[in-house]
Amino acid sequence: MRQRLSSEPDRYRGRRRVPTPPRSRYAAVVTTAFVGAGIVALGANALPDAKSVSPSVLDELKQASITSQDAAARADSADVASRDGRGGKTAAEQDTWLLPLHGYDFQSPYGMRWGKLHTGIDLVAPEGTPYQAIHDGQVTKAGWFGGYGYAVIVQHPDGSEAIYGHSSAVTVKEGQQVKAGDQLGLVGNTGHSYGSHLHLEIHVNGEPRDPVPWLGERGVDIQLEVEAIYGEVAAS
Repeated sequence: MRQRLSSEPDRYRGRRRVPTPPRSRYAAVVTTAFVGAGIVALGANALPDAKSVSPSVLDELKQASITSQDAAARADSADVASRDGRGGKTAAEQDTWLLPLHGYDFQSPYGMRWGKLHTGIDLVAPEGTPYQAIHDGQVTKAGWFGGYGYAVIVQHPDGSEAIYGHSSAVTVKEGQQVKAGDQLGLVGNTGHSYGSHLHLEIHVNGEPRDPVPWLGERGVDIQLEVEAIYGEVAAS
């Protein structure tokens, strides 16, 4: 058995842990970078891509966007409507119905008279008294109209028509747009008439209607000479 010489260096004495070579740390850093890039790539792949998403998903995304835009548009419209209500015409003002004139005597109501249907009402007033449109509309007739004498016909936005007959003169032209309260002509005694008065008829779908209840539903009591203006009742 060989005896270790005291002069022989102790190869095991003072042995130290050999440090990790620099290239090992570099490899670890590179590995970490690759792992991080992989996570980022996975995250990116989780986002919808127009080229890879199915058409149904794209449709849902588009619909969500359209719904959002539509909601915003409705909000803007509501804001505009609110502003219009404060500064522009109200709904009541846009649907105004008025008396055709003031200071008249209500005579000859709608109904049978002398064996015939009297298809309107007669409002007795002095010849030359101005009369006005009861509602907005377009003048479809302005001139001589057979037994009505000089007459004006106005068609309203709802399709109904008002006929103003026996005028001494008309002050509008056919095709003219008028507003409620605009002068149409002067009371007279022309055509089949027996005294100065305004003959007023209301037609709906070409058929005459009794002006008293029809105008009453629109806030105008033509017998009592009372009209509703912008939601408030005013008597002349």
